[in-house]
Amino acid sequence: MSDQVNRFLGDSPARTLVKLIVASLIVGFVMKVFGWQPWDLIEGIRHFILDIWRSGFAALGKFGDYMLLGASIVIPLFIILRVFNYRR
Repeated sequence: MSDQVNRFLGDSPARTLVKLIVASLIVGFVMKVFGWQPWDLIEGIRHFILDIWRSGFAALGKFGDYMLLGASIVIPLFIILRVFNYRR
């Protein structure tokens, strides 16, 4: 059973918990520095869909803005997770 849990988590539960805590702290710090809130993401998606509906496909120009905004969180998180998973 323990081996299955470790395989599912990718590591031991304690190390996975530490990784999640560190990643959460970093993402929380970045979001706090930029003044982002989780609700902003939901509102951004809602506004994006409404913009597409109201103004047609001209709103697709905002796709790049949303992509960069999301990448500012996803790319550092990916790098951090890769660094923690790096084994020599």
